[in-house]
Amino acid sequence: MSDSVSPDAPELKPIAYNSARFLTSASRVSECPPDDGSEVAFAGRSNAGKSSAINAITVNSKLARTSKTPGRTRLINFFSLNRPGCRLVDLPGYGYAKVAKEMQEDWQKHLDDYLSRRESLRGLVLVMDIRHPLQDFDRMMIEWCEQSQLPLMILATKADKLKSGQAKQAMLKIRKALEGVDCLEHLIQFSALKKQGLDQARNALTDWLEAQEQPLTVAP
Repeated sequence: MSDSVSPDAPELKPIAYNSARFLTSASRVSECPPDDGSEVAFAGRSNAGKSSAINAITVNSKLARTSKTPGRTRLINFFSLNRPGCRLVDLPGYGYAKVAKEMQEDWQKHLDDYLSRRESLRGLVLVMDIRHPLQDFDRMMIEWCEQSQLPLMILATKADKLKSGQAKQAMLKIRKALEGVDCLEHLIQFSALKKQGLDQARNALTDWLEAQEQPLTVAP
């Protein structure tokens, strides 16, 4: 008798990013939603275009709040998707010069706690301005992903601010600088304004979120 799928097995819906809805905010790990299913977090220096990238991917201009004062959002924001247990996470922005050092350190502690303790985390999207790539915060996040063997996607945002040739050269420099970084799975030239890189980003997110049954590999 041939194998067949159990009629009781639930049919999972394809992930639709325009289904993203605000779920909850947390100021610390203890306030986060239950640590099950799958989630992918977005991180980036303040003013790198993180909120705009999330809004473009989800086709919702109001989902992740953008502010004229970068770094204002200090909470970890969770967004649910149409597939149960799948979430996108917006981590606080870091590195804005006008934010007090004590506040930056407080945000850093929350980020460290989340990244270290969140078992449902399947990958990290690092958003960085293609014109100012690989700043100290970016390198710190890349190093953390490398040490933790956490899959990394880099969105080189604001590509529309450069001419085509300039953007190509910038991407080549970034790729060369990251040679040997094994955790880097995707490096995407991205523009929220021009809708560039959206399909690549969504496909990569889906691959990570649908891997919810696969446990993360922890470095010995």
